[in-house]
Amino acid sequence: MKPQLAGLLGSVNPFLTRRDALRRCGMGLGSLALAGVLGEWGPTPAARADGIAANPLLPRAPHFPGRAKRVVHFFLNGGPSQMDTFDPKPALEKWAGKPLPGGNLATENVTTGAFPSPFKFRRHGKCGLEVSELFERTGAHADDLAVIRSMTADVPNHEPSLMLMNCGDAIQPRPSLGSWITYGLGAENQNLPAFVAMCPRGLPVKENENWQSGFLPTVFQGTYVDSQHTQIDKLIAHIRNGHTTRAQQRRQLDLLHALEGEFGRGSDRDAGLDARLQSFELAYRMQMEAADAFDLSGEPAHIRALYGEGVHARQTLIARRLLERGVRYVQLWHGAGQPWDSHANLEADHRKYAQEIDQPIAALLTDLKQRGLFEDTLVLWGGEFGRTPTTQGSNGRDHNAYGFTMWMAGAGVKGGTVFGATDEFGFRAVENKVHVHDLHATILHLMGFDHERLTYRYAGRDFRLTDVYGKVIGGVLG
Repeated sequence: MKPQLAGLLGSVNPFLTRRDALRRCGMGLGSLALAGVLGEWGPTPAARADGIAANPLLPRAPHFPGRAKRVVHFFLNGGPSQMDTFDPKPALEKWAGKPLPGGNLATENVTTGAFPSPFKFRRHGKCGLEVSELFERTGAHADDLAVIRSMTADVPNHEPSLMLMNCGDAIQPRPSLGSWITYGLGAENQNLPAFVAMCPRGLPVKENENWQSGFLPTVFQGTYVDSQHTQIDKLIAHIRNGHTTRAQQRRQLDLLHALEGEFGRGSDRDAGLDARLQSFELAYRMQMEAADAFDLSGEPAHIRALYGEGVHARQTLIARRLLERGVRYVQLWHGAGQPWDSHANLEADHRKYAQEIDQPIAALLTDLKQRGLFEDTLVLWGGEFGRTPTTQGSNGRDHNAYGFTMWMAGAGVKGGTVFGATDEFGFRAVENKVHVHDLHATILHLMGFDHERLTYRYAGRDFRLTDVYGKVIGGVLG
């Protein structure tokens, strides 16, 4: 046995296998260290040949110079209504309460007559973008927004649409968009996760499948943060180890590395144990930097006032702090379940939820500009689909995957733009249709990737985020 390894082992049974040592190691960092253990572990041999296994989070160059270095994604889970936010449809007033011409719409549930928006729209910015009163503050940034009014998904159901929007496939388990981006670019900060998903008050529908790494190495899976909490120990479970000192933790990790080097050469290397060791290392490094990143006490009063009060203001400000510290992808969920799923009480619910995020969104756009981050940060807004122009019950709208709205802002985006259109009632995309695969291709393009070339070999096939589809939406590029 090598003297260095013998010294690290001390009184530890030298006949422990690497697997036993990892299993018994008392790092005590819980879900933080092992956020991805439930997914597929480790890189394939092809990935090892690329050198990714050595340190999968080291920064890497994209295919070509990208306009964006990082992404923040406001995810309005449940499906916000396009004709009540960024796609006004005055024709609904004429048909209020009446069946729309052209026969019944293909909706998931029974809907009746036309439902005019209860919200007023007005024009904003030099571009004259029409925005609902629900997003009055966001509308002040109209000249920065590229609004896509012709989004389409595959089916009007939450689970498959969430998977399609986040992972590019409605049925099969696939790596999420954030995982693909961190796989392609690595991380700018080795002491924080490259991909963070914040969702207050629990997990959304489909839970951590929304930020899964799938068949990519587990280190690229998103780290979940329950942003309802303010104390760092509750925000990130087991961020601190109450049983061992940092020096002792370092010694344990050094032992694991030595065991890996001694017993894990060549074909004997276990990808799963590699992934676990990488998670331990990240968790060890995070104990100091994560506490600082999530601590808002040092933010000036005028910045906290800019974002406003409440959990969404707080998590959006945390997102900015993570982005400026080198985190690649931050996803901000609007709470557990499906808050924007307004099958009933649409007016009250949409108003409530918009009030929670309108100010934080506008504040983030302002703050990014003030800090010189807007030009290389991509901001994305939307849900998994939209809603029907017809009424469900007395005051709600059903799911609609045939035409809905999302917007982008920031790095490489042509601000003050409206791309595509739905029909006069807002049900179906009829001009410049944009499928989710096209959206993903565009995001990857802005990050510096040809979506057809960013692949990963798994089960004998080269997979990509966009499968065999997708085209870059040139009309939204600046």
